[in-house]
Amino acid sequence: MRRRPRFHLPACALATCALAAALCGAGAHAARPMITDDARLVDAKSCQVESWARRNRESTEFWALPSCNVTGNLELTIGGAVGRDAGGTRTTDLVLQGKTLLRPLTPNGWGVGLVLGNVCHPAINTDRNLIGDLYGYVPASFSFLDDRFVLHTNIGLLHDRQARRDRITWGIGSETQLTPGTWLIAETFGQNTGRPFLQVGVRHWIVPNHVQVDATVGNRFGSDTRERWLSIGLRLLSPAFLP
Repeated sequence: MRRRPRFHLPACALATCALAAALCGAGAHAARPMITDDARLVDAKSCQVESWARRNRESTEFWALPSCNVTGNLELTIGGAVGRDAGGTRTTDLVLQGKTLLRPLTPNGWGVGLVLGNVCHPAINTDRNLIGDLYGYVPASFSFLDDRFVLHTNIGLLHDRQARRDRITWGIGSETQLTPGTWLIAETFGQNTGRPFLQVGVRHWIVPNHVQVDATVGNRFGSDTRERWLSIGLRLLSPAFLP
């Protein structure tokens, strides 16, 4: 899960950062555009790149999160974002994350994983310390109707370095298959303080298991258009090639 106006719900919401994934057998993943992560990994010895542009009311963000499953049960993500607000202020985020499964998700079954990561903000970290907001969370997924409907839940903890406080993070999301290549996603996510966020959208396989596009709209519960965002994403998955 992931970030605040610039939509900074912190790290775990990237994540997926996540964040989602957030983020996986290369069939149906709770990947982009979901913030709520899933209990799946990109295929063993394979890599993916999740990229998207996000338009907030007063800023724009561009994200790229490459990740690889280097051992068969360890997915490493190194990536980040650049953004600019209406006043011309430039922002950056850098993400380093590791994800493993404690129980793989199976059709009509359930799975659970563990994610640990760090997100730093070089533009505001004047001490040039790359240790930023540390986070961890447990993604759990539940499959129904032969994977045509999948429910995801996240619970985690974020250490906000700048505020010097810990926050509980959470997310609940779903994937519903509309056609063989098209999925409806819906989720709500947030922290133990403040109103949660809501996001809905669709994603579609252009090339099954290799090229996917998505589009979403989101907002904070009870908010007007000031915190609304739109996003468009592209996801590329490779065949297995790592040694």
